[in-house]
Amino acid sequence: MLKLCVRHIRLYSSFCLLKAKYTLAFDKSSWKDRHQQRFFRTTVVSHNQIVQFKLSDIGEGITEVTVKEWYVKEGDIVSQFDSICEVQSDKASVTITSRYDGVIKKLYYNLDEIAYVGKPLVDIETDVLKDVASEEDVVETPAVSHEEQTHQEIKGHKTLATPAVRRLAMENNIKLSEVIGTGKDNRILKEDILNYLAKQTGAILPLSTKPKMIPSLPRTDPAHDKLEEKTPKIPTPISIPASIPIGVSGKDKTEALAGFQKAMVKTMTIALKIPHFGYCDEVDLTQLIKLREELKSVADARGVKLSYMPFFIKAASLGLLHYPILNASVDENCQNITYKASHNIGVAMDTGQGLVVPNVKNVQIRSVFEIASELNRLQNLGSANQLGTADLTGGTFTLSNIGTIGGTYAKPVILPPEVAIGALGKVQILPRFNSVGEVFKAQVMNVSWSADHRIIDGATMARFSNLWKSYLENPASMLLDLK
Repeated sequence: MLKLCVRHIRLYSSFCLLKAKYTLAFDKSSWKDRHQQRFFRTTVVSHNQIVQFKLSDIGEGITEVTVKEWYVKEGDIVSQFDSICEVQSDKASVTITSRYDGVIKKLYYNLDEIAYVGKPLVDIETDVLKDVASEEDVVETPAVSHEEQTHQEIKGHKTLATPAVRRLAMENNIKLSEVIGTGKDNRILKEDILNYLAKQTGAILPLSTKPKMIPSLPRTDPAHDKLEEKTPKIPTPISIPASIPIGVSGKDKTEALAGFQKAMVKTMTIALKIPHFGYCDEVDLTQLIKLREELKSVADARGVKLSYMPFFIKAASLGLLHYPILNASVDENCQNITYKASHNIGVAMDTGQGLVVPNVKNVQIRSVFEIASELNRLQNLGSANQLGTADLTGGTFTLSNIGTIGGTYAKPVILPPEVAIGALGKVQILPRFNSVGEVFKAQVMNVSWSADHRIIDGATMARFSNLWKSYLENPASMLLDLK
């Protein structure tokens, strides 16, 4: 009788600790009759269960990531959707969020250690239902596994979104049926919600409450002002402390390549197998600089920073309409050419984590202002190291504004599977002759093109460059081809 009563009390969650000593005198049948309903409900609950969070497949063939930051420590209490950690693959940084309410019991990795897909990240002690105890972590990233997708029936068709995305939409009173998904199978991503909000409000929404901003080096060259498209800004030079003897070296240090550096090794190894053709020219930006100054206040009033890069990007897109082979790709054996319908033009950015190349999607249907707005978004995300996989993949043509750091000409390397890239030098004030032989002051920028010589000849590259140059030297001419 005593053993049976103790067994029942353990299953009964409301009285398992507080009233155990008073139940020894209970009659078995009367106790069971009075509490049958609550006893039945508690039999499906498993208390204080340890759940292993495993790193889910985040897509793009990624099998390992680097743990960059922990947002929790052992003993912390977490709720659903709380951030657990930030990890970085060779393509993008993503945030892992919690699916459960509970207590962190164990962290499996230290900072900068490699975590592998399918292996545990943390242990959480939680009260969970048995039928969901085996579920894995939620990844706030454009590339999520099918097991973590949430299907909603909207207007007769399935809308794919993670719980975190649904929560973000609900908090901002957004109907998922009104948002166009850009992920695989039209999945709605976090970036899609933010883009939708930005279009509705005309503002740029930051993803991080604590962006990692680096102060910029003050500029004195007015011709080069506002041309900066790289993030973060160039840090102010730091003087060497007097306590460190100059010329005395320390020990050699060896460390494994990881993150974007590891990705660069792979990409550049493939790229240098491509026979590059180079072409260089100079562009007089005098008229464009005047136009940009006139439009700058209009863009500022709309909450968008207008630099010169949106004009460079739009002019490139107009040129690609006439020379579509430059917006193409070839297969590995160079037997087939795929002409890309979308102009997804990449912009090389120098971030604290290395070189990244996010791209502006569908430039051919965007206005200069829309391109500027999207560039602002990408720059903000780049500054906070929050660029997603969707921002970093799918590019068809690339521009690198190396001139913001310095230099005139460069030899850019093609980013496979693209077939062309351009590098923009710094703007210089130089003397030039006009049509009647008079000397005038011109604001000149040099451009260097590289193209895949297997499918692109020199004449095509030169003609494209001349057309792109004409749009920038006479910006009004772009109006004739805008749609």
